[in-house]
Amino acid sequence: MAVEPPAEYGSPDQALHGQTLVAIGGSAGIGLATARLARNQGAAVVLTGRDPARLRTAAQEADAFSTAAFDAHDAAQLERFFQQLPGPIEHVLVTAGGPSYGRLLDMDAEQARRALSDHMVLALEVARHCAGTVRPGGTLLLIGGTGARRIRAALGVAPAVTAALPAFTASLALELAPVRVNLIAAGFVDTPLSARLLSDALDARREELRAALPIGRVVVPEDVAALAVHIMTNTALTGATYDVDGGQQLVG
Repeated sequence: MAVEPPAEYGSPDQALHGQTLVAIGGSAGIGLATARLARNQGAAVVLTGRDPARLRTAAQEADAFSTAAFDAHDAAQLERFFQQLPGPIEHVLVTAGGPSYGRLLDMDAEQARRALSDHMVLALEVARHCAGTVRPGGTLLLIGGTGARRIRAALGVAPAVTAALPAFTASLALELAPVRVNLIAAGFVDTPLSARLLSDALDARREELRAALPIGRVVVPEDVAALAVHIMTNTALTGATYDVDGGQQLVG
């Protein structure tokens, strides 16, 4: 049985009318901004996140069709979530997890496994479930980064993960076809995650980027959301990596 949102969820002239987006990690930042835009384009939105209270607030902001509070990195909980979806869907966005920084030689084995698995293992687990859940021509969309493409000791394992994700995405695109798989590589984006990572240095980083970036401003979640929805609606796109960084890589 297909997911059947109420009639008020979109009109036929909207790009995502009659489609469903599942946002894994959709309670804040890029996930929430994409959910809001997809909803505005007529999609029914299913939000997931670990924090039930934050998820409830996000659901109100995005006019979500439904929510599920669980830890996406728990394979059993993730499987249960997909099994309980009422029917085929069109799009899955994975924003859960964040970068892990720190010198490689300072990491123990468990920290290294976690740093490597936050993106790729979670994406692989989600992809397995997409194989039987996402309609042909639908989308699995991953979020990665660009900031770690320049090697620095303080970044630790992050450059290796950043380098691996495009090839990982392309391989998944071949295996999941005709479901489309793409990667958005975002530079600095002004999100709650960035605020948590930078703490007191956040304002200085914003000012530095406003002065340096060719676009003259900081990239915000809505910029990434616009690209995400475009990838969902353009059915010729698969196996590719799309940068959205305001020109950050051009200026160092």
